[in-house]
Amino acid sequence: MSYLLVTPCRNEAEYMKLTLDSVVSQTVPPDMWVIVDDGSTDATPHILAEYAAMYPFINIVTRENRGHRSVGPGVIEAFYYGYDQVDVSQFDFVCKFDLDLDLPPRYFEILIQRMNDNPRIGTCSGKAYFRDKKSGNLISEKCGDEMSVGMTKFYRRTCFEDIGGFVRQVMWDGIDCHKCRQLGWIAVSWDEPDLNFIHLRPMGSSQQGIFTGRMRHGFGQYFMGTGLIYMIASSVFRMIHPPYIVGGIAMLWGYLKSMFQRKPRFDDAALVKFIKSYQMQCLLKGKAVATDALNAQQESVWNDLTHPL
Repeated sequence: MSYLLVTPCRNEAEYMKLTLDSVVSQTVPPDMWVIVDDGSTDATPHILAEYAAMYPFINIVTRENRGHRSVGPGVIEAFYYGYDQVDVSQFDFVCKFDLDLDLPPRYFEILIQRMNDNPRIGTCSGKAYFRDKKSGNLISEKCGDEMSVGMTKFYRRTCFEDIGGFVRQVMWDGIDCHKCRQLGWIAVSWDEPDLNFIHLRPMGSSQQGIFTGRMRHGFGQYFMGTGLIYMIASSVFRMIHPPYIVGGIAMLWGYLKSMFQRKPRFDDAALVKFIKSYQMQCLLKGKAVATDALNAQQESVWNDLTHPL
């Protein structure tokens, strides 16, 4: 089973060798790895050239320097800059993959096996951990089991095409998993030693700091259509995990600020309704029970989509 990695990156010299080494050392390495250098001004291009010379499956694509780092939609624009230059029909799986991760050696082997075992799994991942700067301990980023994580979104290509790929908006990495469930696919991540990886730049951080990153997440939730009650519950949950208190407050403020400013929201009314219904069931039943029930309910949708009469 063949798979394609597409990696948008910019100024990743601090972390990238760990990531490159962890990918080329995989028990099942990628058939092609397209790395989009999104205008790096540090040593990133030199390091990429060094690895591309050693590993033929690494292909480097260079974009013009826009003058600044761009998260959210900018990352997806860079992703598609590389993705659109490849004949993706030759691959069974495709993965949007960041260049600040340290993977366990069987990571992709196990994901492929899980997807082969269950044809309804459309996207999956392991769990992200980051290392505490003071204690050195690994701390979970607390990503839900019903999502594949944004920094390594491993997709069955047919599922990726069914959902229309990533929206080029903030919260692209949440909208995609909800769209999967709407179409009957399963989105999932597993917290297991052979799948857990180290995120060298913690989730929700930003080039302008953690607080800005969490506020951006709050705006993303608002854009996606998340209801206020669910957002409050989610923010309280985040307050009891690192960064304590401030992370959850920043998320809620990002949501409320967007609401007060009447910022635009995602325009797929059917999907927004689907998301809000699911979120309410999560509040009433618990996320695990609600997700299992929804996946069972949506199996008929998947059957109709993939096996039409």
